[in-house]
Amino acid sequence: MPVSAPPCDYRGLPLCLASQHRKERALERPFRVGLGVTLVTTETLDTDAFGSFSGTYPRREDALRTCLQKAKAGLALSGARLGLASEGSFGPHPALPLLPIGIECLTFVDSQTSLVIQESRISARTNFSQVRVKPGDAIDTWLQQVGFPGHGLLLRPGRAPGLGPAPVHSMDIQTPEALEAAIQAAAACSEDGWVQLETDMRAHRNPTRMGSIRQLGFQLVRRLRSRCGACGAPGWGLIEKLPGLPCAWCGQPTRRIAQEIHGGGACDHQLVLPRADGLVSADPGHCDHCNP
Repeated sequence: MPVSAPPCDYRGLPLCLASQHRKERALERPFRVGLGVTLVTTETLDTDAFGSFSGTYPRREDALRTCLQKAKAGLALSGARLGLASEGSFGPHPALPLLPIGIECLTFVDSQTSLVIQESRISARTNFSQVRVKPGDAIDTWLQQVGFPGHGLLLRPGRAPGLGPAPVHSMDIQTPEALEAAIQAAAACSEDGWVQLETDMRAHRNPTRMGSIRQLGFQLVRRLRSRCGACGAPGWGLIEKLPGLPCAWCGQPTRRIAQEIHGGGACDHQLVLPRADGLVSADPGHCDHCNP
């Protein structure tokens, strides 16, 4: 079984965060208090080159692979032993398309031991949204929903169908007056007279996302403070969930989680455990046999 132990191996070491969007504001405290490390940032690393929310740089890999690439790039520039990177993605819930969700990923790398620990978090608390408008349209309700001006916006000129989104015309808009002027300017170069407004999901312009990153930081620190019972390396925790919880009526497996696989990042030792909440059967409403 894993044992909780102070991660004294890391205390006092610098932890290089690959970020240019001020994520140290969310992550400094969890890692300083939990691991005793000093968070430093890479000022010369252009993390947007790995993929940007504006679409200027498309993301070539999935979020976890991109996160690892960013962490390793930061290590290569800094020469530090420990690296950290964050990556987020946003879109509709796979089962409830009208509900937007955010997925945050954090990757910790110990280049001396080749240890890589990755944690992710799914949250329905996100302001991710977009809307098409014309100059003069009433958008106060939408602006309130997405938290403007405390949360940032991106503006794109409208485009004819099938051509894909236009490049971002304006960002870092701080006031309603500046927003109105930006809408007028974007509409003037729009192909169809419309302007697309989008929430700015960059961390430094999105306090809601920054809060989610902070929570994930504490989650990763808790995992790094838990050691593998076989090899003693930090990073023991949940690595996979297995569906198949039996239906309470018919006993057939459902898509609900039945077991959890726990493991680390330094050896092959794993444990298969029942789901943490103790649930042993699924409501028939979740059964494809009883409720097709």
